[in-house]
Amino acid sequence: MARASTAVPEEKVCVSCGRRITWRKKWERDWEQVRFCSAACRRQGVDDTDRRLEEVTLSLLDARAAGHTICPSDAARAVAQRSSADEESWRELIEPARRAARRLVAAGQVQITQGGRVVDPSTARGAIRIRRAR
Repeated sequence: MARASTAVPEEKVCVSCGRRITWRKKWERDWEQVRFCSAACRRQGVDDTDRRLEEVTLSLLDARAAGHTICPSDAARAVAQRSSADEESWRELIEPARRAARRLVAAGQVQITQGGRVVDPSTARGAIRIRRAR
């Protein structure tokens, strides 16, 4: 007897970290409600600092010439400078700035590059640069 094949739904993007969420059999009944890739992302969510990082990233890119890039640390420094007197507090915002960049990629506003080439934000490791989507 032949098994009925079920179509695998489209991938989603985690609303917290911006990484791809691939369909799993255990989510079959509630795939429409899946918004986060992990319990950690569900706990983290998206707060005001995350939204500020997105806004600052876009404003820094607007201030650059077309095709030029910024580093996530540029956005982290700008946000930390506004909210703290501690000169090293920006380091805590590096990963949130990377998450903000991945969310902006999912929204189609920016691209993440390494060595001048666009890379998959879900799998990029190491130093990245951010530029406006072309």
